[in-house]
Amino acid sequence: MEIILNSLLDLEGAAKTLINLSADHKIFVFYGDMGAGKTTFIKAICAELGVQDTVSSPTFSIVNEYVGHNGTIYHFDFYRIKSIQEAFDIGYEEYFYSGDLCLIEWPEKVEELLPDHYVKVEIATIDPDKRRLSIATV
Repeated sequence: MEIILNSLLDLEGAAKTLINLSADHKIFVFYGDMGAGKTTFIKAICAELGVQDTVSSPTFSIVNEYVGHNGTIYHFDFYRIKSIQEAFDIGYEEYFYSGDLCLIEWPEKVEELLPDHYVKVEIATIDPDKRRLSIATV
């Protein structure tokens, strides 16, 4: 499925589309270049899920935990990890296999650890204000 975001105003609808997939999938991975809007999109998803806390990229902590209407949401940013061992050190499997929603930025750093089934979201920059979201279940 492809969604074109012409502006930030389109994020709410795209977030709702993704949330509809969360009934069957709990792992969502977000691919895109630096500045493509991964964290911005995750903020919109969390807002739709009722998260009241400030949602920010967990670049230095690797994982942030939020509480939404339907339970716990884990937000990962693996950008700065230097080895797969760092994912083991934070106990990634307890999060990935918890049954709670996991939103993962920079999943290419931990692809070998991802569960067999997840939703893959690719964010491509079309121009400074426009993005293309490609969404597929794996």
